[in-house]
Amino acid sequence: MTQQVSQQKNSRNGKRPVPLAAGVQATIDGQNITIKGPKGQITFKAVPEVVVEQRDGALHVRPAEGSGQVGTQFQGTTRAVLANMVEGVTNGYKRSLDFRGVGYRAEFNGGLLKMTVGMSHQPVVKIPEGVSVNIQTVDEAGTKFPRVLLESVDKELVGRVAAYIRSIRPAEPYTGKGVRYTGERVRQKAGKSGK
Repeated sequence: MTQQVSQQKNSRNGKRPVPLAAGVQATIDGQNITIKGPKGQITFKAVPEVVVEQRDGALHVRPAEGSGQVGTQFQGTTRAVLANMVEGVTNGYKRSLDFRGVGYRAEFNGGLLKMTVGMSHQPVVKIPEGVSVNIQTVDEAGTKFPRVLLESVDKELVGRVAAYIRSIRPAEPYTGKGVRYTGERVRQKAGKSGK
């Protein structure tokens, strides 16, 4: 009777190396990976089911010995997070929001984003460290409105902050007023037709 040797499977995406761009350095300390680049630095703690190694100017992720299917699942996720980190410290991530409505304004001061969005009070959002805010006035076909630009090296953080700001006053489907992502199309419904 032949003895079967269990071989650790690799994730199809997870086994692809993450190349480090010029000017990007990676430091691996156990499960803590720090990536430093022109835009800043970011740290990530990998799960114990995966092993991250640096060789030939790239990061390689493999499942840890005996981690089974869980290691294969986390291999792809870890590789995607590391690729996003390299992209973040190289080019950064941007999200922008448009405030569409009469009298809608946005003001940023001292880490606080004050919004005037047609509510009985002015919502104030505390912007976390690591996210920079820039407010522009955009003129589109004669209509002026504020555009809030968010930038960070952390893709997850900038996306979460943008989603929270949008959730305060999402664009409503009848008039289209509200906060929306730049380029987001709001499907407008027909209102009640009176006689």
